[in-house]
Amino acid sequence: MSETAGYMRFFPYDQPYENQREAMDRIHNTLYRGQNVLFEGACGTGKTLSSLVPALEIAREQDKTVVITTNVHQQMRQFVAEARAITREEQIRAVVFKGKASMCHIDVGYEECQALRDNTRTVVDAERDREQLERRQRELLAKSQDGDGTAADARSAVMDELESIEDRLEELEDQNVCDYYRNNLTRDTDDFFAWLFDDVRTPDEIYEYAERQGFCGYELLKEGIEGVDLVVCNYHHLLDSTIREQFFRWLGRDPEDVIAVFDEAHNVEDAAREHATRTCSERTVESALDELADTDDPRSEDATNVLSAFHRALVETYEDSFGFGDRERIGDDWSDVSIANEDRRDDLTLEFLQRYSGRGIEDDLEAAMTLGQELDEQYEAAYREGETATRTECQTLRSAAFVSAWINEGSKEGLYPVVAVTRDAGTDEIYGRAELYTCLPRQVTGHLFDEVYATVLMSATLQPFDVTEDVLGLEDAVTMAYGLQFPAENRRTYAVETPALFASDREDPAVQEAVGEAIDDAIRMTPGNTLAFFPNYGEAGRYADRLEAGRDRTVYLDEPGESVEDLRQKFVAADDAVLCTSLWGTLSEGVSFDSDDAHTVLVVGVPYPHLDDRANAVQDAYDVAFDGTDTGWRYAVEIPTVRKTRQALGRVIRSPNDVGVRVLLDRRYSRRAKSDLGKYSVNGTFPHEEREELLDIDPNKLKFAMLNFYGDHDAYVGEPPAP
Repeated sequence: MSETAGYMRFFPYDQPYENQREAMDRIHNTLYRGQNVLFEGACGTGKTLSSLVPALEIAREQDKTVVITTNVHQQMRQFVAEARAITREEQIRAVVFKGKASMCHIDVGYEECQALRDNTRTVVDAERDREQLERRQRELLAKSQDGDGTAADARSAVMDELESIEDRLEELEDQNVCDYYRNNLTRDTDDFFAWLFDDVRTPDEIYEYAERQGFCGYELLKEGIEGVDLVVCNYHHLLDSTIREQFFRWLGRDPEDVIAVFDEAHNVEDAAREHATRTCSERTVESALDELADTDDPRSEDATNVLSAFHRALVETYEDSFGFGDRERIGDDWSDVSIANEDRRDDLTLEFLQRYSGRGIEDDLEAAMTLGQELDEQYEAAYREGETATRTECQTLRSAAFVSAWINEGSKEGLYPVVAVTRDAGTDEIYGRAELYTCLPRQVTGHLFDEVYATVLMSATLQPFDVTEDVLGLEDAVTMAYGLQFPAENRRTYAVETPALFASDREDPAVQEAVGEAIDDAIRMTPGNTLAFFPNYGEAGRYADRLEAGRDRTVYLDEPGESVEDLRQKFVAADDAVLCTSLWGTLSEGVSFDSDDAHTVLVVGVPYPHLDDRANAVQDAYDVAFDGTDTGWRYAVEIPTVRKTRQALGRVIRSPNDVGVRVLLDRRYSRRAKSDLGKYSVNGTFPHEEREELLDIDPNKLKFAMLNFYGDHDAYVGEPPAP
């Protein structure tokens, strides 16, 4: 650590963890130079403070704001706790920011809120003008009564203005306004801001305080956020370019005055795709056509012409894709329909071009766009004037903008055209949507990283760093990695050479028997709870059934749609229980199983995602972007899958005193199998330090190894189990 490490004033505890001091020093020096950081740290590294403490020091020195962001709710709570601890040592102004939808007291959409806000301000301004004029006319009246002739003339002019204001207020009387926002504008808010910055307040606390006082907490938060030291927020405040622009404006900061810290940064890749992807459903286009049918404007004919052709093409495209029985199998989740072609435009575009007839697609779309903009302005005015109770969104504008993007951008590098279908649970009708899926996250993140002063990306699973840099468009980042700092003798990590659980072999009874016996052995030898991850929920259910059969044990099964937190609470309260879940579920990261919550974690199989056309498109885009025939598979499939596995392994061994076993059940994880499995082996995808901890073991020897390990640590209560 450098001698002038002033950033330690922001460190709220007595002593940093081992390696935390070094990490803080390196991050401080890197941020001082305005460079980006890729920081991988296992549990116990103290990643949050290692990043936050030096970032706050640089922000204080150079008048910047630190924005720390995550997509995991539990991490948001952790950030709040750390920020509160910091404020006990060094005064900082920190806010926790969430979207309007979660903080609105009257539950209206963004467009309605904007109109209400503008209306309310207009009314309040007019009332203030009336108050000033009334005060002025009283002053002039007093002077005129004292014989001042000029005062009488001036009062006459003021009275004319006052009459005009009264007429204006009468016109505004029926307009929609927000009483909460009115109180923001008309009442003293000093006590709110004193309370806000007296500690680090959560959005729920702000909502409750504002509700009691009759304020709009969201708008007050926007007003008070300018120039703060630290903001805790969600990914979308930075990854959505439109929201980011507004967000920085509320901060009163240019992008180069922001230090961005991303937690759980291995999730940024998927989050960036999600924020960049555009969709338009069949229902939206139908609403646009209904809207146009009610419009007398002559441009509605051209707009209807182009949008109806796209609508018919969309329906025809997914209808043509159905084979025997496909329609009946459609559920209430969106299911992709393959429309891409290697040597020509996608099927939806071809169908659209075939069905369209008119003076020109671009001309018709321009007519739809300009008409849509005017209709949207009319809806805005109607809501402002109180003619409608809700603010109508113009579906013509929305549909035309999407179709224009589909035609003009759909064939660009990194964009993949998709059609998907779903079933309406209420009407049982099937309908579709078109989607421009973004394959290359760096098209979103690269621009962000170029804009801000510096970025820290931190996670327990960021390696290999060169891949993270390529995928996210991060250039010349300083990289650092710290493994588990807890005693190595308190843990074992086994690569059990059970049969490779390829998708094609999962129904094989011999494979199920071998895998099931190894799982059973691991659970029997565990002195306490076992957490078991599977490639998907179906496999989790399969082996949960096997584990329950003929055994006196409690088996919990995580299933889609159930409360994960309720399930977790039941599991950690139990003894000698097993929880079966999907590695692609929400329990695989951001959730801790500390101390006796779980002693053993199993990852069964290599949990590759379902490789549909969309996933293949990402692979193809990576192959092109990074000039390699195997790059797509490695970047888009293998590395994210192993990161998921590593995240799952990290659910146990959460403190220096924890004792536990981590088990990978699939020979593809073993070092010995690399030679005969070739590219199907994933052992080499783990970081070097983690590979060194992986101990290859025969399935029949797993129970003895675990018995000896837990026995050596006196972990069993009473007699140990018989192997």
